[in-house]
Amino acid sequence: MSIGIFTDKTAKPMVGELLKSLGAKRELWNGLVKFVSDNYRVQGEFKYYGKKYGWALCFTKSGRALITLYPGRKGFTAQVVIGSKIDNKVKGLNLGRNVKLVYKSAHMLHDGRWLFIKVKTKKDIKDIQQLLVLKAKPTIVKNMH
Repeated sequence: MSIGIFTDKTAKPMVGELLKSLGAKRELWNGLVKFVSDNYRVQGEFKYYGKKYGWALCFTKSGRALITLYPGRKGFTAQVVIGSKIDNKVKGLNLGRNVKLVYKSAHMLHDGRWLFIKVKTKKDIKDIQQLLVLKAKPTIVKNMH
């Protein structure tokens, strides 16, 4: 089973397909995309990550992945890699149950903890925003809710 639902390399998802796939989670997706775009002055780029992951919206800053969003069926998954330099700071955040469980179950690899967060609530979005602010200093912090 793949993380995203758009797994055909030859069929990059169209905006209408993407929004339809998100269902009721569209508002959460749009809010997170706006937060990243506004605070980091970056635009997402659709990239194909193979059959296991599918097409995803990737945001990079200074040549490094900031966050990757995988559209799913009636929702989406956010991937944030937490490097060893900020790992201890993450432990001090007041994270919700969902993100905390993902964090605790992710093993530290050579390039960090790969967090694949199935976004369910506004609290998940707030937690992801906190992780991003730790990971990379935003230009300005706005729309954080």
